[in-house]
Amino acid sequence: MRRSVALAAGIVVGLSGVSAARATRPHPGPAACPASVGDKATCYTGQDANGAYYAIAVPKQWNGSLVVHAHGGPDLGEGSDPERSIGDLDRWSVMVDEGYAWAGSSYRRGGYGTRMAAADTENLRRLFVDEFGKPKRTYVHGQSWGGNVAAKVVEVYGKKHGPYDGALLTSGVLAGGSRGYDYRVDLRVVYQYYCQNLPRPSEPQYPLWQGLRPTSTLTTAGMRARLQECTGYASAPQERTPLQQRNLDDILTVTHIPERTLESHLRFSVFTFRDIVHNRLGDRNPFNNEGVRYAGSHDDKALNASVERFSADPDAQRDLSYDSDLTGRISIPVLTMHAIDDPTAFVEHEAAYRASLEGAHREKNLVQTFTRESEHSELSDSEYANSFAALAAWVRTGKKPTPHSVASSCASFDHAYGTGCFYHSGFRPLPYASRVRPRAMPMRWR
Repeated sequence: MRRSVALAAGIVVGLSGVSAARATRPHPGPAACPASVGDKATCYTGQDANGAYYAIAVPKQWNGSLVVHAHGGPDLGEGSDPERSIGDLDRWSVMVDEGYAWAGSSYRRGGYGTRMAAADTENLRRLFVDEFGKPKRTYVHGQSWGGNVAAKVVEVYGKKHGPYDGALLTSGVLAGGSRGYDYRVDLRVVYQYYCQNLPRPSEPQYPLWQGLRPTSTLTTAGMRARLQECTGYASAPQERTPLQQRNLDDILTVTHIPERTLESHLRFSVFTFRDIVHNRLGDRNPFNNEGVRYAGSHDDKALNASVERFSADPDAQRDLSYDSDLTGRISIPVLTMHAIDDPTAFVEHEAAYRASLEGAHREKNLVQTFTRESEHSELSDSEYANSFAALAAWVRTGKKPTPHSVASSCASFDHAYGTGCFYHSGFRPLPYASRVRPRAMPMRWR
C-alpha cells in the first residue's frame, strides 16, 4: 500500500512539477530587445533555479506595474526553450508599449503540466521582485493553454491582498484537462474509424487514448501525410477523391472541428495525448468516450457500432483534474477576452469557466468579453491594450466594468494601434456541452 501511494504521488509530481521555490537564482543578464520593443525598454534574459528560461522587459517610461505572462502550448520539447519567452515578448509587446514591465517564463521543461507552469510563472514574479523591486501592481496574463495556467496561478497564488492584483485571460482553455480535451478525444477515435491509418492495420496496435504508442517514431510530417492520404485536407476540393471528401465531411461534421484547424487538433490528440498519458500519468488513461452518441455522418449507426470506446481510469482522471481543472475559487478581478469564432479553444470554454465561478459563488470577480474575430492567437492589439486598461481601472477603483463599458473604451486605443475593435458586448456563449458531447459520467465543475 505504501509503495502504491508513493508511486501515485510521484506521478502527480511528474504532471504538476514542484511548488514555487525560493532557491538561489542566477541573476538576469541584459539582452537585445525584440524589434517590436526596440529601445522603448531594457530587456533581460536568464534561467531560473529550476532550469526555466525567461525574458523580462522594463520600459524606460515604466508605469510601475508588472505583467507576468503565461504562454500557451504546451510545447513538447524535452527542456526549457530559451527562444520561447523572447518570442512571446515580441508578440505581446503592446503591453510594454502601454508602460507595463513584462516577464515571461518558458517553463522548466516541455510537455504538459499546468501546476508546474503556474509555479514557474510565480517563480519568475518572485525573481522580478528580487531584482527590480516590488511593482506597484502585478497582473498575470495567459493566452490559450496559458489561460489555463494563468487561471491556476490566480487560484493557487492569487489570494486577496496577495502578490497578484488582477488577471487577463485571453483565448483561454478554461474547461481544464478532465473535460477540456473531450472534442480531441472524439476526433482521435472518429478519425481512426474512417481513416484506419493511425495506426495502420500492418502496424503495432494500441488503445487510442494513448494518442500514440510511446515508442513510435512517427513525426508531425508523417501524421500530416496520413491525414492528407485519408482526407485530402491540404488539397483544393476539386483535387480530392470522392472518398477523401466524404471522410473529411464526416470527420468535421461529427466532431464540430473547423476544417482550418483539423490538423492542429489531430496533432494535439496524437502527440500531446501521448505526453499526457505516457510521460505525466504513468500510462494511465484519463479520457472517456463511453456512452457518447456520435451524429452527423453519412451512417451514424455504423459509426457508433464500431468506433473505439474506452473508460477513464478514475485515478488518472483525478490527477489530470487536480493539475488543470479550475475550482472557480478566485479572490481577485479576472477579465477574459475570447473570439466568438475561435477555431482552437472554442468560445464555450468561457461558459465552463463561468460555471466554475458560479459554483464557487465567485462570479462577482469575473467579467467576460467577446469579439467577432475568428482567430485564436492573433487578437487585436487595440483590444489587448484596452483590456489591460479596463482591468487596471477595476483594480485601482474597485468599480467593476461591464462588457459594454469595455467595448466602448476601445476606440481610444485603436487611434494608437489601428488594429480594430471587434467587441460583441451582448454575446453570451452556450453551455460547454452544447459544443462538446457530454460524457456518460462527466466530471463536475468544482
